[in-house]
Amino acid sequence: MLGVRDDNRKWWILSAMGGVIFLVLLDETVVGIALPTITRDLGLSEISSHWVVNSYLLVFAGLVAAGGRLGDIFGLRVLFTLGILIFGLASLACGFMGDGTWLIIARCVQGVGAAIIFPASMAMIAIIFPEKERGMAIGIYGAIGTVGLTLGPLVGGYFSEAFSWRWIFWINPPIVILIAVLVLVAWIDPPLEKVKSRFDFQGLFSLIGGLGLFVFGLMQGPEWGWKDPAVWGCLVVGGLLFAVFVAIELRVKRPLIEVDLFANASFAVCNFVVFTAQYSKIVIFIFGAAYLQKNLEMTALEAGTALLASVIFSPPMGLVAGKVADRFGARGPTLIGLVAVTSALLWIGVASEWQSYLLLLPGLLIWGSAIPLLFVPPMRAVMNEVPADKKGLAGGIVLCAQLLGGTMGVAISSTLFLTTRDYSVVFLATGALAAFALLLGFLKIEPEKIEAA
Repeated sequence: MLGVRDDNRKWWILSAMGGVIFLVLLDETVVGIALPTITRDLGLSEISSHWVVNSYLLVFAGLVAAGGRLGDIFGLRVLFTLGILIFGLASLACGFMGDGTWLIIARCVQGVGAAIIFPASMAMIAIIFPEKERGMAIGIYGAIGTVGLTLGPLVGGYFSEAFSWRWIFWINPPIVILIAVLVLVAWIDPPLEKVKSRFDFQGLFSLIGGLGLFVFGLMQGPEWGWKDPAVWGCLVVGGLLFAVFVAIELRVKRPLIEVDLFANASFAVCNFVVFTAQYSKIVIFIFGAAYLQKNLEMTALEAGTALLASVIFSPPMGLVAGKVADRFGARGPTLIGLVAVTSALLWIGVASEWQSYLLLLPGLLIWGSAIPLLFVPPMRAVMNEVPADKKGLAGGIVLCAQLLGGTMGVAISSTLFLTTRDYSVVFLATGALAAFALLLGFLKIEPEKIEAA
């Protein structure tokens, strides 16, 4: 393939894709820190403030598999350019919104753009780098992203106090322009497979409907009351639509998500590990930020500085995770990461009861050091399980799993907190989820056969 043999081109593309993940991860930590300020400024209720986060994640998760599939059908160059344009314009609009409802709508549109560009970025890296370099490339990609993750708390805290929370969205468009230029100059699509079957709109609508209704019912339960028929109606109908989605995907010739791939236990569990990792990130950066500002009475900037402990070691560990995965495969690094993340979350859950940042600090440091091991090795394993013509599809699946972790993390954690009013319950429940992922990983992730260098 053209990109594999052109070293100069592949590094330009990796730089551009690093910019994509930089923006996505920056937005995770920026919004989490700024959320209390946004809530006060726009007069939002607590559940509405959580929708500022989850509207973006929900649309992102619901459409990300479609983004991967469309890349396989129409080519990545045109689709990526369209997605980055939507994301940039929606980011600009978010900063101008003076009403909570319109901000949530703009965040939904931002999620549409992200759903297009994020799986495309994974597919472009997988196509342009050979298998023996893919883990290294994904590691660099992740390391660039974690720079955004690292800067997010400080950027969000600084702009919220010194200027306005609106600037956390306005910093996106200049980066979007640079990424678009790099892709237009450096990327050439490989030959496309001729697809005669129609796009799986039935699968897409059933997935979006099922996910949207289920998450809506889960999040509104504490506010409307769990006895409200509307809440249970959303949960039940959402669950049924998920079942319909699976039935459709097993029947159509060109499914949105090839459900049969999950018959491979390693493929399925690696996706669940990525789900768990993103779930825990949302808990740390949304609910952890709220805990620091509300319970420990920190300012936005102080909370952002305090959360640096959870990301400071992630960039170098992203590079290490990629190299280790190339050398040893996914099983060992992933299990080590799960042990560390589980321990850290349980520590944070217990320490949060003592209302002391110093007691939280060891847990935050361990979590941040280990979390790249729950992304890079499993993602590499997932991408290596499929042929070249399905890299976009596999990228869509693994990123769908990641985004589902985020949206379910907000929904479940919001429900737990609004029901108990106890942050420690949120942290401990997340630790229990990580422990379950550890058990599945130990039982089901198979060792890889690593070729000698």
